[in-house]
Amino acid sequence: MNERLDARISGRVQMVMYRDFAQRKAKGLGLVGEVQNLPDGTVRVVAEGPRVKLNHYMEKLKKGSLLSRVASVTPEWLPCTNTFTQFDINYD
Repeated sequence: MNERLDARISGRVQMVMYRDFAQRKAKGLGLVGEVQNLPDGTVRVVAEGPRVKLNHYMEKLKKGSLLSRVASVTPEWLPCTNTFTQFDINYD
């Protein structure tokens, strides 16, 4: 059964290729969703897929990209909405 992970990542996560990192790792796990920078300096990740893959993905988010310094990953678990068909970077 699929679930939705809606996570906020804080630390040095903007301007360090974190969104690209998050997208590549999600695609590698077969997850769908999106990642975007937020005005407060955090990054929001919404991913849908099996819970075991989402847990594995969250561990990757905690590690971050080579240049990032992740301070925290705050997850919220929600029902899957099947809104996404792929994993994209949201530039809005």
